[in-house]
Amino acid sequence: MEWLETSTSNCSVQRTLDVIGEKWTLLVLREAFNGVRRFDDMRRHMGVSEPILADRLRKLVAADILRTEPYREDGRRTRLQYRLTEKGLDLFPVLISLLQWGDRYCADGEPALLVHERSSGSRVEAVVLPVGAGPALSARETVSVVGPGARRAG
Repeated sequence: MEWLETSTSNCSVQRTLDVIGEKWTLLVLREAFNGVRRFDDMRRHMGVSEPILADRLRKLVAADILRTEPYREDGRRTRLQYRLTEKGLDLFPVLISLLQWGDRYCADGEPALLVHERSSGSRVEAVVLPVGAGPALSARETVSVVGPGARRAG
């Protein structure tokens, strides 16, 4: 059977895009992978409206990509912060691939964000490996640092 003869009704790319294919959803994931957990911090850093951010967070929690965790600052009400689940952490290579592609084709100069392995300091890149070629790095084994092309917010 040839590709054009196959049904796309069970296409994993399509199913994945149904869950994470919106711009603001991917940007929420970018924030989460960079340690931003609180609604107000995400909203300010991303420049997104409250209703859109609330909607994307709600969808990511419903999809078990993010989970909520209560926190409370002194003198304030209890609020929720958002943390990546195992399912969410498994999207790390997707975000690295998007970052890498954007640095190559969309950046104006140097990269604004660099991702390094925590233990060695080596830069991280997305690659496709044959099965059994060795372990890939997880998000927890890497650290993001501001790159030479970063611009100050505001």
